[in-house]
Amino acid sequence: MQTLRASKCGLSISLLPPSILDIIDSLTKAGYDAYIVGGGVRDLILGENPKDFDAVTNATPAQIKQVFGRRCRIIGRRFELAHVHSGREMIEVATFRAPPKKAVTSVTGMVLRDNNWGTIEQDFARRDFSINTLYYQPRKGVVLDFCDAYKDIKSKKLRLLGDAKQRFDEDPVRMLRTLRFAAKLNFNIDQAILDIWNVECAAQLREVSPHRLYDESQKMFSMGKLEKLLPMLIQFNIWKQVLADVKPEITPLIQRAAQNTDQRIAQGKSINSAFFYAVLLWQPYLERIEFYRSKGVIEAEARAQAGIDVLKRQATCTIIPRFAETFIREVWEMQIRLISPKPQHIVQLANHARFRAGFDFLLLREQSGDQSTQGMGQWWESFQELGNDQKEKAIADYRRQQQKNRRKVPDEQNEAFVPLVLETQVNTRAARRAKQKNEARAQKSNQQKTVANAVEQTSGVTSDHPILKRRRVQRDLSHVVFGPTQ
Repeated sequence: MQTLRASKCGLSISLLPPSILDIIDSLTKAGYDAYIVGGGVRDLILGENPKDFDAVTNATPAQIKQVFGRRCRIIGRRFELAHVHSGREMIEVATFRAPPKKAVTSVTGMVLRDNNWGTIEQDFARRDFSINTLYYQPRKGVVLDFCDAYKDIKSKKLRLLGDAKQRFDEDPVRMLRTLRFAAKLNFNIDQAILDIWNVECAAQLREVSPHRLYDESQKMFSMGKLEKLLPMLIQFNIWKQVLADVKPEITPLIQRAAQNTDQRIAQGKSINSAFFYAVLLWQPYLERIEFYRSKGVIEAEARAQAGIDVLKRQATCTIIPRFAETFIREVWEMQIRLISPKPQHIVQLANHARFRAGFDFLLLREQSGDQSTQGMGQWWESFQELGNDQKEKAIADYRRQQQKNRRKVPDEQNEAFVPLVLETQVNTRAARRAKQKNEARAQKSNQQKTVANAVEQTSGVTSDHPILKRRRVQRDLSHVVFGPTQ
């Protein structure tokens, strides 16, 4: 172990937010050792702005709870730790780990329980990458380096502590973290990792909880290096482990969406990771729609059922939360409405809660060369920049264009292009109406017979009585005087 001066590493208290200093000071005041550890320290040394900071201490989760009270919440079964709120921010506080006395692992060696408390010397050995093992004590101005982590950061080397195969067996998610760090930090992966990485190694991700894989995919999609990461997912056999029915290829739509996402993050704009899932699953969604169309399912039901099927299939790899699934389906449904909007619904559609996401998706499709958008992505982009009067004129022009297009198509051609599903539906409705009419006639005939039988029984008048056979004579009213009589 070597002790480095924080100032030599480019670290300073002025670079830290008040929230992490509050956590460190509170634990130190209570008599515990506390350090800032992990990616926050690494990013500060690299000159980047960390998204968050993690703390580590020799206090157990129960003792951390005693220090912070209601501000603290204990989470996790496999890896128990504390979430402590400081102002509007949440800091993750972990306890020093030690090697388990009796390892609780799966058949393949994945660690199922890791709640053995230890010392700081034992804790660093339990971590995955060397670049995440720097322990920074801001008040003392020192950094504890146990494994030449500072040297690896400066040389941009991504190295696992200990045997690489064993570390992947303990937690297969480390494979995703390896690619994420390599793409985000532009680090070179250590040769010891490359030597053991194969298809069988990547297949261990199937043992990981789909919820945890979704959380890790969220980090990958939102780190701002998607364009560089996606080819690595294919190269290292990870693509098929996190995406159920998506072919391992980067289509023009996926490429364009990755560039757009990275650009938004670089500009400091927010993103929705569910949007990129909508892009990735778009092709399986279209294929599923075609499947239901071939079965004779009407268009609306085919789209709805296809969306359910694709997301349910994806849940076998990464379980997308319910609200995110709803968002994805709404974005897909907006496509047909934006491509063929009714003129009277255009203003209402532009104010829809999912209009912006649906429009962004449509524009990405159009920019990636999808001809089925019919140029409506550009139309909607121009429409949003118009004033109210200009929008009314644009809608009127759109209505006239629609009417003009209808007149161009002969009636015979229109009939020829009627979908077989709609024709079947019309025939079914006609048959149903004819059946209802026949049933109504039969019921009326039965009622008439019942009345006749009742009259015959009560009055003795049979069906062949002259009064029933009498024909109604049309009377001549030309000589009838209407009005008061004398």
